[in-house]
Amino acid sequence: MLTVQINEVRGKLKALPLGGVVDTFLDYLTVEAGLSPNTILAYGRDLLKFADYCQSQNVNALGDILPTTAYGFLRHLSDCGLAENSISRNLVAVKMLIRFGVLTGRLTEDITDTLESPKLWQKLPAVASKDQVFRLLAAPCADDPYYLRDKALLQVLYATGARASEVVNMKIKDANLNVGYVRCFGKGQKERIVPLGKIAAGTMTAYLRDLRPELEKSHSGDVLFLSRTGRGLDRIELWRIVKKYAIRAGMPKNLTVHTLRHCFATHLLSGGVDLRTLQEMLGHADIKTTQIYTHVDNERLRSIHKQYHPRG
Repeated sequence: MLTVQINEVRGKLKALPLGGVVDTFLDYLTVEAGLSPNTILAYGRDLLKFADYCQSQNVNALGDILPTTAYGFLRHLSDCGLAENSISRNLVAVKMLIRFGVLTGRLTEDITDTLESPKLWQKLPAVASKDQVFRLLAAPCADDPYYLRDKALLQVLYATGARASEVVNMKIKDANLNVGYVRCFGKGQKERIVPLGKIAAGTMTAYLRDLRPELEKSHSGDVLFLSRTGRGLDRIELWRIVKKYAIRAGMPKNLTVHTLRHCFATHLLSGGVDLRTLQEMLGHADIKTTQIYTHVDNERLRSIHKQYHPRG
């Protein structure tokens, strides 16, 4: 599915003056940088919009791009109603394209230093309480058609804090249920090991023993979580599964698959885990990304203040 979408973007780029260099840049991100298909698709879509805008402004070569061109593109995106986060992401794609031009000798001057991203508010992630998460994990019933798979999915998401893409791409060999860990391949195919609790490992064992053989088809391969057709789940199907049980458990309407990752991190912090360890388990490249969860865990901060402050 991702390959089809990426090819569609590349096909549209061919009709634009800047399309050729953007297509070469996407090849560079794929082969040299080793970025994931999801990231390649995001860059492709953002730069397709930029190439289309440049054509409308008679900017037909990489060397014709000026800071005013980039800022005009940002204003265009704002007029189209894009959120600040999306505008900032588009600007990052433009900056990377220009730096690629300098790296490959297509440009002699790097104008990215003069391009400033819009200032963003730091949004705290939505987090459910432990009781709410436990209700969600208990929501699948034995009468549900794919009870064991769904229960194993929910428990793995919460037990490991894995991203949706990491779970749907997980292979059988990535789960060592005897030792109790899973291998996750995150952004840029970076590998990390995350412990898996006994409860989640037990449910996973039951799923692999009792349900997966029934779902398996000749085209299934070694994908861990299968759909009813025998192919691997995609992120949309995973979202629907989580949403189904979230509604049943009376969870907030804004709950997503990623919410369980936020819950994993926040609940670990409240239990006393240190930030560096949490950073490794989440697969964050920068600890600043992990530090946002210290702002979410207000209950833990209050308890520490109460315990140690002379007037707590």
